[in-house]
Amino acid sequence: MRVAFAGTPEFALPALAALAARHEIVGVLTQPDRPQGRGRQLGASAVKAAALARRLPLVQPATLKSAQGREALILWAPEVLVVVAYGLILPPAALGIARHGSLNIHASLLPRWRGAAPIQRALLAGDASTGVTIMRMNEGLDTGPMLLRREVPIAAAATAGSLHDELAALGATLIVEALDALERGTLVAEPQPGEGVTYAAKVDKAEAPIDWDEDARAIGRKVRAFSPWPVAETVFSGQQLRIHAAYPLPDQDANAPPSEVKSIENGTIFAVKDNYFAVRCGRGSLAVTEVQLPGRRNTAARDFSHSHALLGQRLG
Repeated sequence: MRVAFAGTPEFALPALAALAARHEIVGVLTQPDRPQGRGRQLGASAVKAAALARRLPLVQPATLKSAQGREALILWAPEVLVVVAYGLILPPAALGIARHGSLNIHASLLPRWRGAAPIQRALLAGDASTGVTIMRMNEGLDTGPMLLRREVPIAAAATAGSLHDELAALGATLIVEALDALERGTLVAEPQPGEGVTYAAKVDKAEAPIDWDEDARAIGRKVRAFSPWPVAETVFSGQQLRIHAAYPLPDQDANAPPSEVKSIENGTIFAVKDNYFAVRCGRGSLAVTEVQLPGRRNTAARDFSHSHALLGQRLG
């Protein structure tokens, strides 16, 4: 099948590779190069690098709302357009170019978590499971009819990074299944239910600071949801302290009276153990296992406690 592919970040790479192994990729759309890193130099997207390595036709229109932006897509004459985390709006004029329409890989069980950050929002909400939905695209925000849907449990220690990789691989498998069914004429569309709709707003770095008055379980979810970006953070001795890994302590440990510490305000480090230091929260306590100070590498809590006086320190 003649497939046009639209995607930008690393999440799209497994799908591109899987499709290239089974179908003819007639062209790739990706976002224009953007400033990256501290130097803010223009850098290519992950999909651009992969397309160039495979010597695939590539264009980077700033918009598909203009006839000029859609020109390459029309010339490629695809039978189907596959869209994975492309990041640009596809107007009706673009969605209808391919004979079989446009199919999207979305990293949630629609209609839950429509929008930009379904992986992070599922973790923040404490969802027990998530998954991937293959849908036929329309003008709405992830509102198109569902074609395939596969659920996976969210592991207790899952981070946004690990769940990203798991769902990217699952999406690659499902899009191949969808195109196989499309070729056989057995692909069936099902409207999304009207109930259970939630929206996954884009993650903002302003969400990174930890509020120690919150429940330890919620803070633990935040640490996992914001790994590897933007990384949950607090303040330690006047400096930013990024928390890369942590988990809520069992109730019997979380509520143990910290006899060594006089002040027990929320955010207080009340115990220092071999592999973590414990912080009192609004409800329960958090075991912090990996941190980072500005300009330093990630540090295990054990090593951090050897170089800093932690007991009784208040974070935030």
